[in-house]
Amino acid sequence: MTHDASTPMSPETSNIKYGPLWVIAAAVLWGTTGTAQAFAPVGTDSLAIGAVRLAIGGLALLGLAAARKSLRRGQEWPKLATFVAALGMAAYQPFFFAGVARTGVAVGTVVTIGSGPVWAGLLGMLVRGERPSPRWLTATIISILGCFLLVTAGSAIHVDAVGVVLALGAGLAYAAYAVASKSVLEKQSPDAATAVIFTLGALFLSPLLFTTDLTWLAQPRGLAVALHLGLLATAAAYALFSRGLKRVPVATAVTLSLAEPLTAGLLGVFLLGEQLTGVALLGVGLIFGGLIILIATQPAPAQNLSLGEI
Repeated sequence: MTHDASTPMSPETSNIKYGPLWVIAAAVLWGTTGTAQAFAPVGTDSLAIGAVRLAIGGLALLGLAAARKSLRRGQEWPKLATFVAALGMAAYQPFFFAGVARTGVAVGTVVTIGSGPVWAGLLGMLVRGERPSPRWLTATIISILGCFLLVTAGSAIHVDAVGVVLALGAGLAYAAYAVASKSVLEKQSPDAATAVIFTLGALFLSPLLFTTDLTWLAQPRGLAVALHLGLLATAAAYALFSRGLKRVPVATAVTLSLAEPLTAGLLGVFLLGEQLTGVALLGVGLIFGGLIILIATQPAPAQNLSLGEI
């Protein structure tokens, strides 16, 4: 069904149309993570940052849901999907940081981020019956290639088999979170879903808060980094991601998340004084092109969305 430009677009149609843009907005916030961590006090443990980030983000999302009265009694909760989503989000942190530690930032990041859309496509097909379109496949291949060129350009490549497996595990954990969250979002509002999932995920990682050095939080710069990561790169980002995920297929949402390395690369240039080589610039162009291919898709509304779900 075509849409006449002279006819006002309904809120439901508009919400679905802009779903991909909400996912990209979330990925842009995720892309600030690396730059923010660069300002953390020297010697800050990455695992500690991950645990603190999730704790702050979970509390913020819980507060948002309470303020908007999204957590109501008597609501049906898909318990297994909620547990899997929270476990996937919690598992992502140690898998990713351990993979990067063993095989290097370049390879670890590429394997994690690049495998995410592939895992999401497979899980979405097996668990939810979502069949990725040829447009998605084309955009994903282009974007993953661009991610590879952007992240590895000028880097010394060190491949560690165990590190690669851990990075693949991180990609799988993120994809599992996305697929399970999609099932939760079919029963709950984005605010309620993210609040419960992230609070539970933070509880899973809470032992790290007692076994890692948190003295860096006493420094103003360390506290500022923690608040940025928790409030913006986690709470705000995943609130946006859930709204987008509610309206687009899982595989599409995870591929759109590749805007994260694109944002990180550009921030590195403008804020940290890094330089992009010609190969890296080609990677930027490919990622951007892949995202445009997906954004250009105009899916028909598949469900009625109330204004309260915006």
